[in-house]
Amino acid sequence: MKELNPKFSDFDLDEKLLKALTKLQFENCMSIQAEMLPIAINGFDILASAETGSGKTIAYLLPVLQKFIQQPAPNTATRCLILVPTRELAAQIETDCKALCSFSQINCKAMIGGVSFKEQKALLRKNPEILIATPGRILEHINQASVDLSDLEFLILDEADRMLDMGFREDVLEICNACKKERQTFLLSATMVHVGIEKIATSILNKAVHIEDGKYRQQESNIKQQTVLADDVAHKNKLVGKILQNDQDQKVLIFTNTRTQAMQLNAYLQYEKLNTAYLHGELSQEDRQMVMQQFRKGSTKILVATDLAARGLDIKDLDLVLNFDMARSGDDYLHRIGRTGRAGKTGTAISLINANDWNLSQSIARYLNVEFEEIAIKGLQAKFKGKIENKKKNTSKKNSQAKKDASKNKSHPKAKQRLRNKKNIGKRRKPKQEESSTAGNDGFAPLKIK
Repeated sequence: MKELNPKFSDFDLDEKLLKALTKLQFENCMSIQAEMLPIAINGFDILASAETGSGKTIAYLLPVLQKFIQQPAPNTATRCLILVPTRELAAQIETDCKALCSFSQINCKAMIGGVSFKEQKALLRKNPEILIATPGRILEHINQASVDLSDLEFLILDEADRMLDMGFREDVLEICNACKKERQTFLLSATMVHVGIEKIATSILNKAVHIEDGKYRQQESNIKQQTVLADDVAHKNKLVGKILQNDQDQKVLIFTNTRTQAMQLNAYLQYEKLNTAYLHGELSQEDRQMVMQQFRKGSTKILVATDLAARGLDIKDLDLVLNFDMARSGDDYLHRIGRTGRAGKTGTAISLINANDWNLSQSIARYLNVEFEEIAIKGLQAKFKGKIENKKKNTSKKNSQAKKDASKNKSHPKAKQRLRNKKNIGKRRKPKQEESSTAGNDGFAPLKIK
């Protein structure tokens, strides 16, 4: 019989936190939580990687809240800063934090773009103990001297690999330098092998404990991963419509690589009478929050989104992730499909693969050591059959052989010239003077002027 992870009550957590966990129906720790809690409570810096949906947020929030409850400091400035790459993730963490603080007086606030800067300055004057922020917005507050990080006790970088991918490295380092140096720092990433993680960890962590949890880059046993071959965008539209119409009760998240494609696909699905909405980075913060709220509640069943939605979103009971465009990397693919099959539940991920996606899908399969199940939608089978790599190789070989054969059969122009010259041996050429007297430069006889 498989051993259960320890219970939260096995740790020396404050009664207020245990009460909040019970209210949330959290009894047993997930793996990353069981590993992080004792290390974090004992004051060590942590560099951790864990698969998406593994419970990292609770794992780092509990040690922070435990210390704040045990050692209240009402006259200090902000005591904890949590940096995240996207507004959606910041909102999600704020929700989780408020739920854990429901039986205490600890205050947490999200500082993100798209919200009034003036209103945020007013909130910061109340010195909330915990700030959850995107790098760009908190850096604005630092530069405007509207936030005080001199009393900071915890600095947490969540989804650090994503922040680096989005170009926030210099901003993150500038924010770290503005924080109190004597602090406890947690750096959390989906992978330890990211190019920039080791460099940034060396500069901001102090004798960190490394934790690598879960099955990163291994096949997700609770997620059925399938592919459907497609010919072009129009064919993909029909495939999506057919897949969604087969089961209209399921909750579906569809990923595209561009916001233009997200809007076009959303318009097509609405034309097909499907209950959809779309999400991308150019929407206002108010619209983004409204879309996510409707999708979580189930009033919207289908959400078309760019990779903005791939990180950190915890969407309850998501049945299907559908990749209209294949993810650009294996890591992005993992984060996309990780929106389903969370907390031990099962899910399905389907990727539509045309000729442009084929090589990328094969490299992702090799990178993740996974074998996709290829399926077909009845009546919409593709003319494209995959394996374009071999076709290209065969075509190039045939072309090169044809060129060789042609070069062998082709007679050299100089040989003809030499043959013609031999025929003219012994024949007298007309003097140049005679040639010029009978024809002009253009080959016509010149006019005689009297």
